[in-house]
Amino acid sequence: MNLAPMRFKNYIWPHNPRVYEIGFRRAMAAHHVPFGRTVLQGMGMEHRVLRGEGEFTGPGAYREFQRLATVFYDESPGILVHPVWQTARAWFVELSVAQEPTEDYVRYAFEFWECFDGYRQGLTAGDPAPQSAAPAAFSEPEETWYTVAAGDTLYRIAARRGMALETLVALNPQIRNINLIYPGDRIKLK
Repeated sequence: MNLAPMRFKNYIWPHNPRVYEIGFRRAMAAHHVPFGRTVLQGMGMEHRVLRGEGEFTGPGAYREFQRLATVFYDESPGILVHPVWQTARAWFVELSVAQEPTEDYVRYAFEFWECFDGYRQGLTAGDPAPQSAAPAAFSEPEETWYTVAAGDTLYRIAARRGMALETLVALNPQIRNINLIYPGDRIKLK
């Protein structure tokens, strides 16, 4: 079976990692009741974790690992496209070398955490002060929305609008699984 390459942000793996595992965890609360019984209550899904191992081989293997490390150092989430699992917004949380690398062989391990950050990040210490509002003639355009029709996917909607999938996902933090949209859902386009 030919699988599509794994991708994160602007990095595309030259060949898919050798081993990976995907883990889910549900937060649970245990309530003790009389006579030694316990009632369990689901508190919702926690983040999904994708971890694995891979190898870069051949001339330039170490340079390829350096390219992957550069993506790791970018401190922001991005779209993770996995060859057999659903596409998700994720943080690249771990990258390690499993043995001493050579120019033509690097064995590495990685970990991504899926995120559902349904908020926009605000200013933090050290950010420049916001500029004064622009005159009314140059104000931001009003929000534009699209109602999902049967057969629509976020990828197709973004392509029809000439925008990147990552941009559309960022505009719609209310969508928890970008592979599950339904006719009648409203998608923000700007």
